[in-house]
Amino acid sequence: MKRSGHLFEKVADFYALAAAARRAARGKGASVSAASFLFNMEGEILRLQREILGGSYKPLPYRTFYISEPKPRTISAADFRDRVAHHALCAVLEPLFERAAISDSYACRPGKGSHRAVRKAQYFAKRFDRFLKLDIRKFFETLDHEVLKADLRRLIKDHRLLKLADRIIEHGAPGSPPGKGLPIGNLTSQHFANHYLSPLDHYIKEKLRAPGYVRYMDDFLLFSDSKNFLRGAHQTINEFVELNLKLTLKSEATVHAPVSEGIPFLGLRLWPQMVRLDGSGKRRLIRALRSGAEGLVSGRLVEEDLAASLKSRLGHAEHADTIGLRRSLGGLMNFGSGILRAPTG
Repeated sequence: MKRSGHLFEKVADFYALAAAARRAARGKGASVSAASFLFNMEGEILRLQREILGGSYKPLPYRTFYISEPKPRTISAADFRDRVAHHALCAVLEPLFERAAISDSYACRPGKGSHRAVRKAQYFAKRFDRFLKLDIRKFFETLDHEVLKADLRRLIKDHRLLKLADRIIEHGAPGSPPGKGLPIGNLTSQHFANHYLSPLDHYIKEKLRAPGYVRYMDDFLLFSDSKNFLRGAHQTINEFVELNLKLTLKSEATVHAPVSEGIPFLGLRLWPQMVRLDGSGKRRLIRALRSGAEGLVSGRLVEEDLAASLKSRLGHAEHADTIGLRRSLGGLMNFGSGILRAPTG
């Protein structure tokens, strides 16, 4: 692939940074760093532009907090001015990453997303008898900086842009070993991490010639009618991941089975003719609905806040067959859907 140049100026352009600030501000207006930046937006953008152009830009320390669902994770929130830089950089990198991607990769890409990934997986479940599910052990925490930077250099020849990307990559993830890890929560981390596995996509499709393949970030599925093919693919993929990407597969999460047993993928369980929430996803949804109902009754929550918290959970659930769940929950599911439909203005 031909390497791209003359990209740095597009990142450092005043109007590009202003557009990046507007994108970064969506839903972030209440934070102190966002409010401070937006109050004097022109001056802040000019200062950020000078630092980027002069090579003195350095990301500020992360604000770190922990979440327990859907699984325990450390989230590293960047300062608002760094999020502006991230958005400006990703606006330039995204088209390059898109050109390098295959059609079966679904994370961080326009017109893709988790629900399309689920539909594609179910399409393959109707065509093939067996599946192999794999994912990466501690993917964000162990992603190798040198591998990522080398891959960026295969796409980009603009040295100033590469230096800016290097600085963001090397800022690292709190608690990760030197030279490893990207912080969960950054826009750049999402795009870098998704692109990091692009060589694996090409290997599986072009070298192994997997009949069916779907990847959403570090969760991926292979489909085939041949048990032997999937067994051999598992071994060679494990070798490729360790040798070329310096990562390891999560052995306890590997599943090789007939599609008739159901395919665990992205918090759902898929069959050729049906999609259901998995057990943990169902429990999280029930807890959120009950907590929301109690919060409204007690006055702890207003409908606007509850709608925001339930939107992604109910949206995810609506892509599954939830008739039985709705019956078992009585009115809770209808309560949640009603909150989302209620006018908030």
